[in-house]
Amino acid sequence: MAKFETKGKVLYIDGKKVLRAWESFSGWYWFATENAYKQDSMIDGQVYKDDTIWFGYVQGLEDEWGYFSQAEIERLRPKTWEIPKKNLPYSGRRNQSSQ
Repeated sequence: MAKFETKGKVLYIDGKKVLRAWESFSGWYWFATENAYKQDSMIDGQVYKDDTIWFGYVQGLEDEWGYFSQAEIERLRPKTWEIPKKNLPYSGRRNQSSQ
């Protein structure tokens, strides 16, 4: 399991600063630690121009590091939403030893 740390008012996961994060009613979390690149993404037959592809930590069915699409998350609204920066230090699924 990844190590979640708060330094000041900033969340770090495995030493990587969390830039942005999203959560969902289903209990999934997406923590962006690097703005990897932009691309035009095709999702369910619709083109999302200049979609931001992030690298970060995802807590879904499995917890893992990888790349994810901001457009893919945001198209699930209102079942997903961006976590306010002030709430990042308290976000995500953690066990006591990872805090």
